[in-house]
Amino acid sequence: MREAQPDEHKIFELLQALHKGISPKFERCAGVTPTRFRLLQELYHSSEISQISLQKLVDIDAAAVTRHLRGLEDSGLITRRNNPADNRVTLVSLTRQGREHIDAYRENKTQFISDLLTGFNEQERTVLADMLTRLQYNINLL
Repeated sequence: MREAQPDEHKIFELLQALHKGISPKFERCAGVTPTRFRLLQELYHSSEISQISLQKLVDIDAAAVTRHLRGLEDSGLITRRNNPADNRVTLVSLTRQGREHIDAYRENKTQFISDLLTGFNEQERTVLADMLTRLQYNINLL
C-alpha cells in the first residue's frame, strides 16, 4: 500500500509527469517538437541570426541546438552558413518552406493548447498562469 504524500510532493510529481508527457503529445499534434517549434518561432522574427544568439534566446545547450538545427536543415526548413566576416560564426535563417510551415505549426499549437485547457474557464486559466509564473520565478532563484 502506498503511503499518503504531502501535497507538495504530489504537486512535484504531477509537474514532472506533465513535463514528461507534454512534449510527445505536442509533437504528435503539432508535427514538430516544442524545442524545434521555439527555434522556428525565433527564426521567424529574424531575417538571420547567429546560432549562438539563437541558442541563448531558446536557452538550450550548444550540442542540442546544433542537433535540432541539423534536423531542421535536413527537412529544408532552415539554412545555415558561415558568416563571411567571421567563419567561426554560423548564421541561421528560415527558408521559404520554413516560413510556410510555421503558420501550420502555429495553428496546431493553438489547437493543442485549447485541447489541453479544455474544462478550464478564463478565471482558472488566469490563476493557473499566475501560479506557473510564480513557480518559474522560484525555479530561477534556485
